[in-house]
Amino acid sequence: MKRNFLFLFAMVTIIASSSAFTSRRLMFRISRNYVSAATHKLSYQLILFRHASKSTSDCLPMLFSSSSFEMTANEIQMKDDALKMINASIRAVDPYAAIKRKMVMCKEGDTLETLVVEVDDDDGAEQIKYNMSKYDRIRVLSVGKASAAMALAAGEIISSCGKQLDGVAIIKDDHATTEEIELLKEKYNIVVRPAAHPVPDARSVAGSNEILQLAKTSDSRTLVVACISGGGSALFCSPREPLTLDDLMQTNSALLASGMPIEKMNVIRKRLENGKGGKLAAAAFPATVLTLVLSDIIGDPIDLIASGPTVPDDGSGWDDACRLVQEYGLEADGEYALPDTVLNLLRLGKECQLEDTPKSSHPAFCDSPPLCQTVLVGNNRAAVMAAANQAGQLGYNPVVLGTRIDGEASVVAGTYVAMAEMLSQQREHHGVGSYQIAGLPAALIAGGETVVTIPAECNGKGGRNQELALSAAIKLKEIGLRDVVIASCGTDGTDGPTDAAGAIVDGASVDRIEQTNTGRCAHDAMKNHDAYHFFHDDNSDYRSHHLIQTGPTGTNVADVMITLIK
Repeated sequence: MKRNFLFLFAMVTIIASSSAFTSRRLMFRISRNYVSAATHKLSYQLILFRHASKSTSDCLPMLFSSSSFEMTANEIQMKDDALKMINASIRAVDPYAAIKRKMVMCKEGDTLETLVVEVDDDDGAEQIKYNMSKYDRIRVLSVGKASAAMALAAGEIISSCGKQLDGVAIIKDDHATTEEIELLKEKYNIVVRPAAHPVPDARSVAGSNEILQLAKTSDSRTLVVACISGGGSALFCSPREPLTLDDLMQTNSALLASGMPIEKMNVIRKRLENGKGGKLAAAAFPATVLTLVLSDIIGDPIDLIASGPTVPDDGSGWDDACRLVQEYGLEADGEYALPDTVLNLLRLGKECQLEDTPKSSHPAFCDSPPLCQTVLVGNNRAAVMAAANQAGQLGYNPVVLGTRIDGEASVVAGTYVAMAEMLSQQREHHGVGSYQIAGLPAALIAGGETVVTIPAECNGKGGRNQELALSAAIKLKEIGLRDVVIASCGTDGTDGPTDAAGAIVDGASVDRIEQTNTGRCAHDAMKNHDAYHFFHDDNSDYRSHHLIQTGPTGTNVADVMITLIK
């Protein structure tokens, strides 16, 4: 199986001699579609619908005849360019392709087969090799938003050795196609279990217990291939006694509302469940465990991605979990109080009355050669670098700001606007000027994951990327900065509990929306954390639509943020 990435520019009328085309409707969408039901090839499409109506000179410079909120020709072009960069970033971290690049089944002689896994990208200088004659059975246990695609790639590679193959993949709802689900079951004996995210449900528990049971029935002649991706913490959820699913659901909701970063959330989650923090690997002992990780966390801490189910938890303990409870107001009288049963369990753990997560001293981790090994197959850096490469191809001077961007979304937005304002001063000086980080046109590209701290009584709808974009739009308006476009997008295709991946704005976005949609106010939307409803069903011109709606992309490596300046 091979994934193809197709760019479809549909219904475009181009007359080269007169440069005549215009658009009535613009829609950006990345969709996963099967090109052939027989071959099950997956494709990504960037779709720009354009219908000719009048000349370029009439429509491209402005969207409205004369008003303060019209888009400039530069802004129109930069919006298209930013979406192309986002598309490139998502394609670069396709989980199916990532595993195919890292893992291959090789034959040595007539009968001996070896599974070879590259540890890094240095032309295979470092490799892990598994002699398949040592195993009678191979199990694929996959959790996370990218679990279907990862399981599909692993199954395709491993099945060629002819060993008994089975497994379970827990996916977020709508994050696998019908064809993927059928292929995994019929060809590779891997069942797919959809579940809820970001708050787990009964299906999460059932699927997780199924995975844990498969792990417990593995033996020394079993090779477990664990595919881990972002979202796994909620999807792989088996409550530790005496906790219930309702306890964990309330806990996840409180953690999300508190604004706690995902890596800190996972310190608490590890102690409340049966599979996190190395417990899956411990359950599989004495089986051999190969873990393939698609990272969604800043800095790629392997022990925190999906709460590290197959790696030793040397970096945290009961004391750390209790400290976070105090720090984020999760105590009984705090703003985001955890259930009493959870607080009591954490207290018992701190008092050394409960066993903690497995450490490096556990036999699953301390054998030589090690029974458990972990390989990073993709991360946010790959997405950011792909966006930067696309920016260069489009004629921008790209600058990568880093892949560890975090903090409140509204604060981060202010930083991007300030940097754009500084770079824009080159327009007056006709050159780079002193101390500028790039000449114009410039593309500032960053990766990471911001947070939004939501008051307990808040009923707004949105996500960190939409809030970042809305805050940026307000700040751009306040300083009167034009010919700047800012986009923020989740690589998984979902931003908060919405159908949008993020949003894209310019210096006139606030005025356009407020003046063409009665009753909408940007400042009220920010106050109520209601960016989605501010941007959604915008009645202004189609080319100024602000939500980025990709649908589920099948991957998840945190967010990509793009600032373009001309």
